[in-house]
Order: sequence, then C-alpha cells, then structure tokens
Amino acid sequence: MSDTGKSDADKPQPDATQPVEPTSGTGSSGTGSSGTATAEAAPEIDPHDAPDTRGDRSRSLLREIASGDVLAGVLAVFLAIFVGSVMIAATDDTVRETASYLTARPSDFFTAVWEAISGAYSAMFRGAVFNYNLTEPAQQWRPLTETLKFSAPLILGGLGVGLAFRAGLFNIGGRGQMLIAGGAAGWVGFQLDLPLAVHLPLAIIVGMVAGALWGGIAGVLKARTGAHEVIVTIMLNYVAYYLLFYALTKEWLLKTPGSVNPKSPPMKESAQLPKVLGDQFNLHLGFVLALLAVAVVWWVLNRATFGYRIRAVGENPHAARAAGIDVGRTYIVVMMVAGSLLGLAGINQVLGTVTSGVSLDLDASIGFDAITVALLGRSRPLGILAAGLLFGAFKAGGFTMQTSENISVDLVLVVQSLIVLFLAAPPLVRAIFRLPAQEAK
Repeated sequence: MSDTGKSDADKPQPDATQPVEPTSGTGSSGTGSSGTATAEAAPEIDPHDAPDTRGDRSRSLLREIASGDVLAGVLAVFLAIFVGSVMIAATDDTVRETASYLTARPSDFFTAVWEAISGAYSAMFRGAVFNYNLTEPAQQWRPLTETLKFSAPLILGGLGVGLAFRAGLFNIGGRGQMLIAGGAAGWVGFQLDLPLAVHLPLAIIVGMVAGALWGGIAGVLKARTGAHEVIVTIMLNYVAYYLLFYALTKEWLLKTPGSVNPKSPPMKESAQLPKVLGDQFNLHLGFVLALLAVAVVWWVLNRATFGYRIRAVGENPHAARAAGIDVGRTYIVVMMVAGSLLGLAGINQVLGTVTSGVSLDLDASIGFDAITVALLGRSRPLGILAAGLLFGAFKAGGFTMQTSENISVDLVLVVQSLIVLFLAAPPLVRAIFRLPAQEAK
C-alpha cells in the first residue's frame, strides 16, 4: 500500500513526553502558536542572578578615588602629621624620662607619649577652631575667625601660583608680586585723602595693577625670549625687595617723615578693609575677597574660553599652538592674572591684617607658602581653598600650641615641609598605604 493511502490514524503521532520544537512556518496560526510556545518556554531570570552594575560602579568609583590625586594628598597630610607627632614625643621631657625605665613600667611611657601628642594637637585645635576652655561664646569661636584671617592671603596666593601651574608655568615670584602690590596699595592708603567708597577700591585696584604688571614681566620674557620663568621670578623677588627698601628710605615715596625705621605711615581708616564681624574679631573683608577670587578662578578655568586655552597650553603648548592658540599671549595674560591675585594677597596684609604701615616683611613668607597651598590643592580652586584653610589653621593653632604646651611653632613649618615632601613623592605615599597606581588620564 502506498504512503498516500494511509489514513491519519496510521501516521506516527508525536510523543507527548517529548518537547515540541517550534516551527518556523509563516502561517498566521502556526506563527501565533509557535510564538506563544516560545514565550511560555523562555526561562525566567532570577533578579539575584542579574549582573550587579551598581556594585561595579561603586568599585570603579572607589578605585578611581584610591588611584586619584585627592586621596594621595590627604594621606600626605596624615603622614606629615604622624611624623610631627613622633617629633613631639621625641622632644618631650616626660617622654624621655619615662623611656629610661620603659621595660619596667611601659605604661608610664605610653601615657606620656599620648599626653604629649594629644596635648599638642588639642592646643592647636583650641587655637584654630574652638577654645572649649573658655565660657563666653564669642571668645570660644574667636580662634576660627583667626584661622579664616590667616587663610585669606594663603588662598589668594595659592590661586595665583595654581593658575600659573595650570598653564605650565612655575610662578616662584609670589613674594615680589606681594611686595610691589602691597607697596603701591599702601602708598594710596596713607597718601590720599578720599571717602571710603572711593579710597578703598582705588587702593585695591592700584595694588592689583601693580602686581599684574610685575608678574607680567616674567610672562613677557617667557613669551618673547623663552627665558625660564623660575629664574626670572626668583630674580624679580630680589629686585622687588630692594625697590621697596629704597622706597621706604625716601619720604617722597613710602618713608614716614622723621622716622629712622624703614616703614611707611599707617593706613588711613578710609583705606582699611572693614571688619566683617565687628571690632571684637580681627576677621576682615579680605576673606570675602578670597572666596570671590576662588569662585571667579573656578568659573574661568571651567566655563570660560580663556580657561580652556590655559588648560590646553598647560597640557601641551605645541598642540595648542597647532590648534591656533596664541601660546605667548596666554603666558603673558596668565602671569598678569597670577600677579594680580598674589598682589591681592599683599593688599590683604597692608590694608587688612597689618594696617600700621608698609614694611619689608609684609609678605610674611606667604609668597612661598602659597606654593605649598597650590601643590596640596592640586592647582584646583576648591582644592586650594581647602588647603588654604588647613594651613591657616596650622598658623593660627601653632601660636597656642607654643604658649600652652611649650612646643616650638617651628614644628608647624616642619609639618608643612613634610607635606611638600610627600606630595613630591606620590609613589612613596602609594607604596606606604598600598594604593593602586594612578591610572593614566
């Protein structure tokens, strides 16, 4: 019998226990039934078996933080403080005395070490943030205002140095720019007799212009002759110092008439930066100007076209020149802006912190401390703000630490120097804390 003669009953039927393979037919009924069967046969995905993208992002973020500049800078500060703690303990008389019988009574030695270190840093806290030994609220919070006062010129100077860093320039001339700007603003401050609304802004503008012109000298020499800005700015520091010294010996310039000391007359009240919290605190308008400068520099670097040119020149001046950026002009403008910011730091000293007159020590080593602030802040405006506040706290708390614990204020300078040392050797910091290597950007 032929196959065509077989009835449907005689044809083999599929086994119900075997899975039915979906067909690829094009008919409407075949397509619908096969699609339903496929959907029903698709296995359900357990949510616990899905890839954890949030965990991957978190781990990536943590690795980025651990391999970035921020954590290395923070750990450099902690390392410097740790070494400073060892020095405090090593120079303490009680610690040395108890060390002589360490094996007999080790508890005395460790107690002395703890008391020496905790006493030093608690004294620094009382002098920089909050004095809990006092009862009057105004006096308790006075140390914080002192920290803000000391941090203002450091922030301004750090911005000037950091801005030059972003353009690939090493501005070592902060001291000279502060001296020239402070001398110019001081001359306006005691020589002219104007109302407050005119006198103070005029003194600030004159000082900033003087600082900009002095910083621009290094920019012009760099752009036109290729002279290295490090050598030029270092030499200009000496030139500025002796120019100010000459001006302080001439009564028609800065010298006080009839005085034998190289110091100018005091600033007139109409040219002084006003106190922002009243006469009971020394915090003046200089800190507000520092905050405004941080905001302006941040906007320029991250939002303005000129900021893009600065970053492009700093990354690769040859590529920036090939892209049509005038590298020489950028160098000149950056050094002028940096000089005006450091000049504003000098103005802060003359018209706000020490209004008794212009002197040769008006920079108070801020010009060099600004380099450390810029390095710690990674040349970022917000980082410089944080670093300036930290160093301002060091400076304000160091005096209290010296008076109450008989620890030399030079220890603060040691800690600052160690911060620079560890910042200059990031592989050392990463090796100590076993951090991953910084990823190339």
